[in-house]
Amino acid sequence: MTKPLLRTHRLTKRFGGVTATDALDFEVAQGEVHAVIGPNGAGKTTLVGQLIGELFPDDGQIVFADRDITKLPSFRRALLGMSRSYQVTSIFAEFTVLENVAIAAQAHLGHSFGFWRPANGEDALIRPARRVLDEVGLSDKCSRIAAELAHGERRQLEICMALVSTPKLLLLDEPMAGMGRGESESIVRLLAALKGRYTIVLVEHDMDAVFALADRITVLVYGRQIACGKPHEIRSNVEVRKAYLGDRNAAR
Repeated sequence: MTKPLLRTHRLTKRFGGVTATDALDFEVAQGEVHAVIGPNGAGKTTLVGQLIGELFPDDGQIVFADRDITKLPSFRRALLGMSRSYQVTSIFAEFTVLENVAIAAQAHLGHSFGFWRPANGEDALIRPARRVLDEVGLSDKCSRIAAELAHGERRQLEICMALVSTPKLLLLDEPMAGMGRGESESIVRLLAALKGRYTIVLVEHDMDAVFALADRITVLVYGRQIACGKPHEIRSNVEVRKAYLGDRNAAR
């Protein structure tokens, strides 16, 4: 494995008497797709929240690109090259597709949010927005109002908004949530096309997608890592099958 782009050391997060992240050592190599799976209450979203800076750990360390970011706020982590998508689609429904991505570019550059509409006329924002829309396959939807998009297209748009800053690390929290088979297959094709060009942490309950995309998989149960390895190693791991893979209804 290449040198880790991201690593945690004994990362710990508690909510009252519940330990959501339990002394977790976690590494993501440069250029890999690293999936995180586990049953309900495993602590997957809590982990992502700590990595991006929306939650702060009670103990342990987070290192990104050789820098200790454990206490950095989320906006500073974004400026260092971390970007994420959410379980629930987070877009500006009243704006066009192009304006949504331009706003995301604007936010990354630290421009004032008081001037969202003029973002549509700034070449420094429009050029990267059009580039990433073309990359993701939404260039023909530039002028559509985001509220008019199908659910799968909204998820694609959110990925565009995360990619417009050209992140070093992309954190995707259940990008296929709420999708039908056809929409899920479209997102899998998109992420497969991005594979190798971006380092990705993928939290996902769709095991077909996970095994199709991941270079490595970490399995969490009650905040603890019970296994980490290549897809074939995880498939054959008895403890993993007992804790998670045997229950295909367990989503989180």
